[in-house]
Order: sequence, then structure tokens, then C-alpha cells
Amino acid sequence: MTWSGYGSYLVIVVLIVLAPGPDTMVMLKNALSGGARGGLLATAGIFAGNALQGTAAALGLGVVIARSQPVFLTLKWLGAAYLVFLGFTALRGAWRGNYAVVEETQRKRAGSFRRWREGFLSNVTNPKVLVLYLSVLPQFLDPVRTTTWDALVLAYTVAVLGTVWLLVLLFFVHRVREWLKQRKVRRALDGVTGTALVGFGAALALES
Repeated sequence: MTWSGYGSYLVIVVLIVLAPGPDTMVMLKNALSGGARGGLLATAGIFAGNALQGTAAALGLGVVIARSQPVFLTLKWLGAAYLVFLGFTALRGAWRGNYAVVEETQRKRAGSFRRWREGFLSNVTNPKVLVLYLSVLPQFLDPVRTTTWDALVLAYTVAVLGTVWLLVLLFFVHRVREWLKQRKVRRALDGVTGTALVGFGAALALES
């Protein structure tokens, strides 16, 4: 794998990473309800899911999963259902708007693992991430000369750049946190985030 080839790959990955998707919305949902720490934990979970799917694709397991219709469909429906569930959770918060009570309840119930789990599950149950790896990686790999390590480097590049972008967004959210604490603003953002997550889940379920 040459540096020029890797540079071309980076351009494609950056464009993909910058496009808003379920990962972005899940991070924002947790950042709004759990502050910077909540956003960081969700981002860590998303990174773990991304790295796991990238590893599966690089080692050839992704092809097996993608070609196994029952496994792929199960993953697809689980991912769709989970995104819709997270979306309705955000929409319920926007509808009620009683954030002081909700956040106090969440502090008692939810530990760090729940936020990490939300990020991890939203990514690892999304087969579109795996399809992305399987469609982009082969274009930059020579089956004769490249090694498994080359494939892993390309896969982990997606996970790392995706995480960097989420951290940039989290930094911005943290900078304007006082404005975001306003009830009207928070309700509007929860409404947008929840609608987007439900939309992503529905699109995933309806995609043939």
C-alpha cells in the first residue's frame, strides 16, 4: 500500500465521516443528557463497535456475515429497532421537558456502562457500517501484495477518524453547554435528535 493510495483513501473516509449518521446522533443524545462525560462514553462505545466491525471486515469475517442472509437480516432488524428505541427515548424527553427530574433519575439508574453500551450497540448492530468496510476497503487492497495488517490499518483509520470527528462535535457542544441548558433549546435538540434516530432506524429497516 503506497502513501498516495492511502492519501486517496483518507479523502474518501473523511467525506464519509463528516456525513451525519446514527453515531453522531447517539453521541449528541448522550452529550445532552450526560454532559461531556456522557458524550465521551458514548464515543468510546462507538469506537469499539467501529473497530470490531473493521476488524471483522479486514479478517474476512465481514464477507461471511454479509453473505449469510439470516445473520445479516437479524443484525439489520436489531440495529433498526435499537435506533428507533433510542429515538423514541429522546422524543419522550423532548415531549416531557422536565429535565431536572429526568437527569436526577438517570444519575441514580445509569452508570457509565449504559452510555458506552448505547454507543457500542448503535454501531455494531448497524450492518451499513460493515457494508461500508466491505465496499471501500477492497478498492485499496491488492490481494497479491497487501497483508492483513494493511487491511487492519485501513479499517482502523475509519474508526479513528470517526472518533476524532465525534470529539470535535463534543467539544463544540461542551463550549455552548450553557446555551444548550435552556429548556426550549434542549427540547428542540432532543426533538431533532430523536426524529433523526427514528428516521435512521426506519431507513435501515426499509432498505432492501
